[in-house]
Amino acid sequence: MKRIFILTGEPSGDKLASKVIFRLKRLNNNIEYLSVGGDYLKALKVNSIYNLKEITYLGFTKVLFNLFKIKKQINETADKIIEFKPDILFSVDSPDFTLRVAQLVKKRIPKIKTIHYVAPQVWLWREGRVKKIKKFIDHILLLFNFEKKYFDKENVNCTFVGHPLLEKEDQAKTGIKNFMPNDKKIISLFPGSRFSELKKLMPTLIKFIKYTNIKHNNFFFIFHATKEFKDFIKNLIDVSNIKNCEIVSDESIKNDVLKKSTFAIAKSGTVSLEICNAQVPSLIIYKMNLINFLIIKLLVKVKYANIVNIISNSEIIPELLQSKCNEKSIYSTFISYIKDPSLSQNQIYSYNKVLKELYLNDKPSEKAALILNNSLKAF
Repeated sequence: MKRIFILTGEPSGDKLASKVIFRLKRLNNNIEYLSVGGDYLKALKVNSIYNLKEITYLGFTKVLFNLFKIKKQINETADKIIEFKPDILFSVDSPDFTLRVAQLVKKRIPKIKTIHYVAPQVWLWREGRVKKIKKFIDHILLLFNFEKKYFDKENVNCTFVGHPLLEKEDQAKTGIKNFMPNDKKIISLFPGSRFSELKKLMPTLIKFIKYTNIKHNNFFFIFHATKEFKDFIKNLIDVSNIKNCEIVSDESIKNDVLKKSTFAIAKSGTVSLEICNAQVPSLIIYKMNLINFLIIKLLVKVKYANIVNIISNSEIIPELLQSKCNEKSIYSTFISYIKDPSLSQNQIYSYNKVLKELYLNDKPSEKAALILNNSLKAF
């Protein structure tokens, strides 16, 4: 029996990996799996060697304060992978963790096939990483077609497979009417999947809801949360005594909730692609500590934080970052879209033009699964 070790570093990578492994299990049921993963892979009966939250770090300062712990986890993870003796190491996103582990494993087991999904954002910063990566990664699967030129230039084996979060799938009917009022407009809120993000953004979002409720009574706010942090968010809402609010953590209904939303407010990240795909107007928010922000400002080569805005080189989706990420600015931007439907229509029209560049005839997760399966056959 062939073996694959799936290596992720945070919930978004766990979700992407699970979509690929779901397809791969349909193609080939004779594979043994082990992972560093979370709830999504767990749902596919893929065991993880430890809890994903143990290795999820956000921001430069957070990493600096945990350097010794991170190094220990990288070494321990590499040891566990080598002990498992996989034919393929399938690493997904979180390059500062997953690629360091892959480098160690490849050095100790040169014959292992290393396949990495979600290329490091070399177009954003640190383009020199490509030369280093090609020494220990056999194949890179790309989310975006524009990334290919950076790896082709260095003769790195790469394939544009597309983004699984853009896949059109039939949704099962769910009982979302049980908690969604018919007389109010639904506003979806995405505060993040990391605890550090929630600590930064939840207080601002709660202030925004309270500020909005003073002026309006026709909105109902739904937080999209991971199961791990649902209770944390609920406690914050209970303490704030907000009544027109609910939390969803069940993946089977999140997409239905989003599609029925009038507007979405989301932390900067890949979730914005899901929102665009659902044809819901939105705005992006983000906060980090000042040191991290100043470091990133010095290093990055693009003007925008959101991938849709980066691809279009224009602010299709409003970005409220750092000091602009406050309840009054969020309300002002949000209510302008509510009062003027043409703003929403224009935004959806604009990002649909961007999405057309990202779609493939094949489902991205299926294409990635085929590459993994064909790589196994090569052994």
